[in-house]
Amino acid sequence: MWIKKIKKMKNNIIENLTKIIAKLPSMGPRISKKIILHLALNKEKILIPLINLLNELNDKIKNCQICGNIDEGDVCFICKDDLRQQDLLCVVEEVEDLWAIEKSKTFKGKYHVLGGNLSAINGKTIEDLNINSLILRVKNQKFSEIIIATSATIDGQNTAHYLVDLLQEFNVKISHLGYGIPIGSELDYLDEGTISIALKNRSFY
Repeated sequence: MWIKKIKKMKNNIIENLTKIIAKLPSMGPRISKKIILHLALNKEKILIPLINLLNELNDKIKNCQICGNIDEGDVCFICKDDLRQQDLLCVVEEVEDLWAIEKSKTFKGKYHVLGGNLSAINGKTIEDLNINSLILRVKNQKFSEIIIATSATIDGQNTAHYLVDLLQEFNVKISHLGYGIPIGSELDYLDEGTISIALKNRSFY
């Protein structure tokens, strides 16, 4: 009887959790099961605090209504910061790209998160990205420069060229990240020094 209970628990809990955790970046079934085992054996020290923090994450973390970043409110701390350069906008693909640039401590302007890039393989189209909100921001706010900081992949560069075409009608300088970003790379995998060099050596379209 107890063997059946263990088997049932495994099928209903461990296997289901394994499938969910395996969907996270850099995870797989093998690592997922190790994580679940470690949590199960350390309930008081790790599992319960993790559950509480995940509940807080679910309840409090929201996408910023202005730029698309995530924070504990409708408007993120970067958009609220009046000391940042208001007329300089950096367009990135994902929130982790924003965090990578912030970590470099080089950029002091504002951001706009697209939510991905145009990709036929991944089924990402114009409608799936935060492009309309970007155009609306540019229309309603005076920017002196917009930095297109999409990844150096083919999809990232295709997205950049599409954005440049859209933004050409506005009286604003449009630049892209310069020397320092290897072809085919993504921002969140790069070190702060490389990102800093790319920002300082950005080129204009």
